[in-house]
Amino acid sequence: MKLLRFGAPGQERPGLLDGEGRVRDLSAHVSDIGPDMLDPTSLGRLAALDPQDLPLVDGQPQQDLRLGACVAGVGKFLAIGLNYACHAAETGMEAPAEPVIFTKWTSSITGPDDSLHLPHGSTAADWEVELGVVIGTTAKNIAESEAMEHVAGFCVVNDLSERDWQLRRGGTWDKGKGHDGFGPIGPWLVTRDEIADPGNLRLWLDLDGERMQDGSTQSMIFGVARLVAECSRYGTLHPGDIITTGTPAGVGMGMKPPRYLQAGQEMRLGIEGLGSQCQRVIAG
Repeated sequence: MKLLRFGAPGQERPGLLDGEGRVRDLSAHVSDIGPDMLDPTSLGRLAALDPQDLPLVDGQPQQDLRLGACVAGVGKFLAIGLNYACHAAETGMEAPAEPVIFTKWTSSITGPDDSLHLPHGSTAADWEVELGVVIGTTAKNIAESEAMEHVAGFCVVNDLSERDWQLRRGGTWDKGKGHDGFGPIGPWLVTRDEIADPGNLRLWLDLDGERMQDGSTQSMIFGVARLVAECSRYGTLHPGDIITTGTPAGVGMGMKPPRYLQAGQEMRLGIEGLGSQCQRVIAG
Protein backbone atom coordinates (compact mmCIF):
# COMPACT_ATOMS: atom_id res chain seq x y z
CA MET A 1 0.00 0.00 0.00
CA LYS A 2 0.87 3.60 -0.50
CA LEU A 3 -0.58 5.56 2.42
CA LEU A 4 -0.72 9.35 2.43
CA ARG A 5 -2.24 12.43 3.99
CA PHE A 6 -3.95 15.03 1.83
CA GLY A 7 -5.36 18.51 2.33
CA ALA A 8 -4.38 21.92 3.58
CA PRO A 9 -1.65 22.26 6.24
CA GLY A 10 -3.06 21.28 9.63
CA GLN A 11 -6.21 19.84 8.03
CA GLU A 12 -4.80 16.71 6.40
CA ARG A 13 -6.94 13.60 6.05
CA PRO A 14 -5.82 9.98 5.62
CA GLY A 15 -5.82 8.38 2.23
CA LEU A 16 -4.22 5.82 -0.03
CA LEU A 17 -3.04 5.85 -3.61
CA ASP A 18 -5.00 3.51 -5.87
CA GLY A 19 -3.70 1.64 -8.90
CA GLU A 20 -4.55 4.54 -11.20
CA GLY A 21 -2.57 7.06 -9.17
CA ARG A 22 -5.66 8.68 -7.62
CA VAL A 23 -6.24 9.36 -3.94
CA ARG A 24 -8.89 7.44 -2.04
CA ASP A 25 -10.24 8.76 1.28
CA LEU A 26 -9.64 6.54 4.34
CA SER A 27 -11.40 8.82 6.83
CA ALA A 28 -14.18 6.32 7.46
CA HIS A 29 -11.64 3.71 8.55
CA VAL A 30 -8.84 5.58 10.36
CA SER A 31 -8.56 9.02 11.91
CA ASP A 32 -5.07 9.61 10.50
CA ILE A 33 -1.93 7.89 9.24
CA GLY A 34 -0.23 7.86 12.60
CA PRO A 35 1.30 5.73 15.35
CA ASP A 36 -1.87 3.87 16.32
CA MET A 37 -2.38 2.28 12.91
CA LEU A 38 1.12 1.28 11.80
CA ASP A 39 1.21 -2.19 13.41
CA PRO A 40 0.77 -5.24 11.16
CA THR A 41 -2.82 -5.90 12.26
CA SER A 42 -4.00 -2.37 11.52
CA LEU A 43 -2.13 -2.24 8.22
CA GLY A 44 -3.64 -5.60 7.33
CA ARG A 45 -7.15 -4.24 7.83
CA LEU A 46 -6.41 -1.38 5.45
CA ALA A 47 -4.83 -3.72 2.92
CA ALA A 48 -8.01 -5.81 2.91
CA LEU A 49 -10.08 -2.84 1.71
CA ASP A 50 -10.95 -2.57 -1.96
CA PRO A 51 -9.73 0.89 -3.06
CA GLN A 52 -12.59 1.09 -5.55
CA ASP A 53 -15.04 1.06 -2.62
CA LEU A 54 -13.39 4.11 -1.04
CA PRO A 55 -14.44 7.69 -1.87
CA LEU A 56 -12.40 9.20 -4.69
CA VAL A 57 -10.75 12.51 -3.75
CA ASP A 58 -10.92 15.34 -6.25
CA GLY A 59 -7.65 16.43 -7.78
CA GLN A 60 -4.39 14.87 -8.84
CA PRO A 61 -1.88 14.29 -6.02
CA GLN A 62 1.15 16.60 -6.12
CA GLN A 63 -0.49 18.69 -8.82
CA ASP A 64 -3.75 20.31 -7.72
CA LEU A 65 -4.10 18.20 -4.57
CA ARG A 66 -1.63 18.99 -1.80
CA LEU A 67 -0.10 16.13 0.16
CA GLY A 68 1.06 16.58 3.72
CA ALA A 69 3.76 14.64 5.53
CA CYS A 70 2.91 10.97 5.05
CA VAL A 71 3.01 10.20 8.80
CA ALA A 72 1.36 12.21 11.58
CA GLY A 73 2.34 12.28 15.23
CA VAL A 74 6.01 11.45 14.74
CA GLY A 75 7.60 11.12 18.17
CA LYS A 76 11.26 10.88 17.16
CA PHE A 77 12.92 11.92 13.91
CA LEU A 78 16.31 10.23 13.99
CA ALA A 79 18.99 10.65 11.34
CA ILE A 80 22.14 8.82 10.36
CA GLY A 81 25.23 10.76 9.35
CA LEU A 82 27.98 9.79 6.90
CA ASN A 83 26.31 6.48 5.99
CA TYR A 84 27.68 6.46 2.43
CA ALA A 85 31.46 6.30 2.06
CA CYS A 86 31.27 8.54 -1.03
CA HIS A 87 29.48 11.24 0.98
CA ALA A 88 31.93 10.98 3.88
CA ALA A 89 34.79 11.41 1.41
CA GLU A 90 33.31 14.50 -0.24
CA THR A 91 32.90 16.16 3.17
CA GLY A 92 36.48 15.36 4.14
CA MET A 93 35.39 13.10 6.99
CA GLU A 94 36.26 9.47 7.67
CA ALA A 95 33.68 6.75 7.09
CA PRO A 96 32.35 5.82 10.55
CA ALA A 97 33.08 2.52 12.28
CA GLU A 98 29.57 2.52 13.75
CA PRO A 99 26.44 4.52 12.89
CA VAL A 100 26.48 8.27 13.58
CA ILE A 101 23.08 9.11 15.07
CA PHE A 102 21.60 12.58 15.52
CA THR A 103 18.12 14.07 15.70
CA LYS A 104 16.01 16.37 13.58
CA TRP A 105 13.32 18.30 15.39
CA THR A 106 9.86 16.99 14.59
CA SER A 107 8.79 20.59 13.92
CA SER A 108 10.96 20.40 10.80
CA ILE A 109 8.56 17.89 9.22
CA THR A 110 6.56 19.18 6.28
CA GLY A 111 4.81 17.99 3.13
CA PRO A 112 6.81 16.63 0.21
CA ASP A 113 6.11 19.56 -2.08
CA ASP A 114 5.85 22.44 0.38
CA SER A 115 8.13 25.40 -0.28
CA LEU A 116 11.34 25.66 1.70
CA HIS A 117 11.60 29.02 3.47
CA LEU A 118 15.27 29.61 4.22
CA PRO A 119 15.91 30.43 7.89
CA HIS A 120 16.70 34.07 8.58
CA GLY A 121 20.44 34.58 8.17
CA SER A 122 21.04 31.26 6.44
CA THR A 123 23.98 31.25 4.01
CA ALA A 124 24.72 27.52 3.59
CA ALA A 125 21.48 25.57 3.20
CA ASP A 126 22.07 22.19 1.57
CA TRP A 127 20.14 19.20 0.24
CA GLU A 128 20.29 15.45 1.04
CA VAL A 129 18.00 12.85 -0.55
CA GLU A 130 17.54 9.94 1.87
CA LEU A 131 15.61 6.74 2.47
CA GLY A 132 13.29 7.13 5.46
CA VAL A 133 12.30 4.15 7.62
CA VAL A 134 8.97 4.33 9.49
CA ILE A 135 8.71 2.28 12.68
CA GLY A 136 5.53 0.22 13.06
CA THR A 137 5.91 -1.52 16.43
CA THR A 138 7.83 -0.75 19.60
CA ALA A 139 11.48 -1.82 19.52
CA LYS A 140 13.94 -1.85 22.42
CA ASN A 141 17.36 -3.52 22.35
CA ILE A 142 16.36 -5.71 19.41
CA ALA A 143 18.67 -7.92 17.37
CA GLU A 144 19.48 -7.01 13.78
CA SER A 145 17.85 -10.28 12.67
CA GLU A 146 14.44 -9.15 13.98
CA ALA A 147 14.68 -5.46 13.13
CA MET A 148 12.65 -5.53 9.91
CA GLU A 149 9.66 -6.97 11.80
CA HIS A 150 9.38 -3.57 13.51
CA VAL A 151 9.32 -1.57 10.25
CA ALA A 152 5.97 -0.39 8.87
CA GLY A 153 7.37 1.00 5.64
CA PHE A 154 9.53 3.51 3.85
CA CYS A 155 9.39 7.04 2.47
CA VAL A 156 11.46 9.72 0.76
CA VAL A 157 13.16 12.27 3.05
CA ASN A 158 15.04 15.44 2.16
CA ASP A 159 17.41 15.88 5.11
CA LEU A 160 17.94 19.60 4.60
CA SER A 161 20.86 21.13 6.47
CA GLU A 162 22.30 24.55 7.25
CA ARG A 163 26.00 23.67 7.05
CA ASP A 164 27.41 26.74 8.77
CA TRP A 165 25.18 26.24 11.80
CA GLN A 166 25.64 22.45 11.70
CA LEU A 167 29.44 22.47 11.69
CA ARG A 168 30.73 25.82 12.90
CA ARG A 169 28.42 27.00 15.68
CA GLY A 170 29.61 24.60 18.39
CA GLY A 171 27.84 21.66 19.93
CA THR A 172 26.10 18.92 17.96
CA TRP A 173 24.85 18.88 14.37
CA ASP A 174 21.28 19.57 15.51
CA LYS A 175 21.62 23.36 15.16
CA GLY A 176 21.72 22.99 11.39
CA LYS A 177 19.24 20.15 10.99
CA GLY A 178 15.99 20.98 12.74
CA HIS A 179 14.74 24.25 11.22
CA ASP A 180 11.12 24.55 10.11
CA GLY A 181 10.70 22.90 6.73
CA PHE A 182 14.00 20.99 6.92
CA GLY A 183 12.29 17.58 6.96
CA PRO A 184 9.97 16.98 3.99
CA ILE A 185 8.67 13.39 4.12
CA GLY A 186 6.57 11.52 1.59
CA PRO A 187 4.75 11.72 -0.77
CA TRP A 188 3.55 8.42 0.65
CA LEU A 189 4.41 5.79 3.18
CA VAL A 190 5.05 2.63 1.16
CA THR A 191 4.43 -0.43 3.29
CA ARG A 192 7.26 -2.89 3.78
CA ASP A 193 5.66 -5.64 1.70
CA GLU A 194 5.99 -3.51 -1.45
CA ILE A 195 9.76 -3.02 -1.15
CA ALA A 196 11.59 -6.28 -1.79
CA ASP A 197 15.01 -4.92 -0.84
CA PRO A 198 15.45 -1.49 0.75
CA GLY A 199 19.19 -2.02 0.31
CA ASN A 200 18.87 -1.84 -3.47
CA LEU A 201 16.99 1.34 -4.37
CA ARG A 202 18.11 4.13 -6.67
CA LEU A 203 17.85 7.65 -5.23
CA TRP A 204 18.43 10.98 -6.94
CA LEU A 205 18.14 14.75 -6.57
CA ASP A 206 18.03 17.53 -9.20
CA LEU A 207 18.56 21.23 -8.57
CA ASP A 208 17.02 23.45 -11.25
CA GLY A 209 17.06 20.46 -13.58
CA GLU A 210 20.73 19.60 -12.97
CA ARG A 211 21.42 16.15 -11.55
CA MET A 212 23.28 16.62 -8.25
CA GLN A 213 22.84 13.25 -6.55
CA ASP A 214 22.46 9.88 -8.25
CA GLY A 215 23.16 6.86 -6.07
CA SER A 216 21.86 3.61 -4.65
CA THR A 217 21.11 2.39 -1.17
CA GLN A 218 23.43 -0.49 -2.06
CA SER A 219 26.20 1.94 -1.10
CA MET A 220 25.03 2.40 2.48
CA ILE A 221 27.70 1.48 5.01
CA PHE A 222 25.07 0.29 7.48
CA GLY A 223 21.86 -1.25 6.14
CA VAL A 224 18.32 -0.67 7.34
CA ALA A 225 18.19 -3.62 9.75
CA ARG A 226 21.48 -2.63 11.38
CA LEU A 227 20.32 0.97 11.79
CA VAL A 228 16.97 0.03 13.35
CA ALA A 229 18.66 -2.34 15.78
CA GLU A 230 21.36 0.20 16.62
CA CYS A 231 18.88 3.01 17.28
CA SER A 232 16.83 0.70 19.52
CA ARG A 233 19.93 0.21 21.67
CA TYR A 234 20.06 3.87 22.68
CA GLY A 235 16.37 4.52 23.18
CA THR A 236 13.02 2.83 22.67
CA LEU A 237 11.63 3.17 19.16
CA HIS A 238 7.89 3.74 19.03
CA PRO A 239 5.36 3.45 16.20
CA GLY A 240 5.56 6.49 13.97
CA ASP A 241 9.21 7.22 14.69
CA ILE A 242 11.26 7.88 11.57
CA ILE A 243 14.89 7.03 10.89
CA THR A 244 16.40 8.73 7.86
CA THR A 245 19.35 6.70 6.71
CA GLY A 246 21.95 8.99 5.15
CA THR A 247 22.71 10.41 1.73
CA PRO A 248 25.02 9.59 -1.18
CA ALA A 249 27.57 11.98 -2.66
CA GLY A 250 26.54 15.12 -4.47
CA VAL A 251 25.60 17.56 -1.72
CA GLY A 252 26.44 21.24 -2.03
CA MET A 253 29.08 21.35 0.68
CA GLY A 254 31.11 18.71 -1.13
CA MET A 255 31.51 20.77 -4.30
CA LYS A 256 34.49 22.95 -5.11
CA PRO A 257 33.58 25.66 -4.49
CA PRO A 258 30.57 24.72 -2.33
CA ARG A 259 27.11 25.41 -3.78
CA TYR A 260 24.25 26.23 -1.48
CA LEU A 261 20.54 26.81 -1.95
CA GLN A 262 19.36 30.19 -3.18
CA ALA A 263 15.90 31.74 -3.29
CA GLY A 264 14.09 30.88 -6.51
CA GLN A 265 15.74 27.48 -6.98
CA GLU A 266 13.82 24.23 -7.16
CA MET A 267 14.74 20.79 -5.86
CA ARG A 268 13.27 17.59 -7.28
CA LEU A 269 14.19 14.31 -5.63
CA GLY A 270 12.99 10.76 -5.41
CA ILE A 271 13.63 7.12 -4.63
CA GLU A 272 12.78 4.10 -6.76
CA GLY A 273 9.35 2.78 -5.76
CA LEU A 274 8.75 5.50 -3.16
CA GLY A 275 7.77 8.50 -5.28
CA SER A 276 9.26 11.98 -5.60
CA GLN A 277 9.25 15.40 -3.98
CA CYS A 278 9.58 18.98 -5.24
CA GLN A 279 10.48 22.01 -3.12
CA ARG A 280 10.77 25.62 -4.23
CA VAL A 281 13.26 27.71 -2.23
CA ILE A 282 11.89 30.93 -0.75
CA ALA A 283 13.93 33.71 0.89
CA GLY A 284 13.80 33.75 4.68
